[in-house]
Amino acid sequence: MAGRPREFDRDEALRRAQAAFWERGYEGTSMSDLVAALGLASSRIYAAFGSKEALFREAVELYEREEGGFADRALAEESTAREALRRTLREAATVYTRPGKPLGCMVVSAATNCSAANDAVLRWLEQHRVKRTKSIIGLVKTAVAQRELRPDTDAQALGDTFATVLHGLSVQARDGVPRKRLLALVDTTMSLFDGQRA
Repeated sequence: MAGRPREFDRDEALRRAQAAFWERGYEGTSMSDLVAALGLASSRIYAAFGSKEALFREAVELYEREEGGFADRALAEESTAREALRRTLREAATVYTRPGKPLGCMVVSAATNCSAANDAVLRWLEQHRVKRTKSIIGLVKTAVAQRELRPDTDAQALGDTFATVLHGLSVQARDGVPRKRLLALVDTTMSLFDGQRA
């Protein structure tokens, strides 16, 4: 009589999958990679998560609640747009360069290129990045409306600039640019905001 398969911790399995996807991207992580990372047979992974894509989406959602949630927290908790943007960029530089963790942002790096078969994943991650850009532009527009910034400020362009820097920090971190340089870049970027202050 065959023994029952060992129980596994679903949350722990999800975190291991997240690390694999974060490191190698969606398409670069094969089912055999996931089997090795989770220590589970593919049949058990499918039974627990449904599909590789469903597992990936759940891993991204976990990332956005935890490590990747720094921008939402900063935008919600800081009393001024300047402090929210500064905190967002500084925390990005810190999160994207933590020792022992994959470098960069999971949402930025996980699927910048995919085959046509994985177009749905590519579009889904694109929507996440576009949503972040819109939230930053909205914050800058609020700063103009509340007279934190001059009324002639081009909120769209300034917001796009900050979103580009945020996403670019991920690429720089993946390329091995050290945290100290990324933090210095944040200070330079904030001077663009300060130049528009009312």
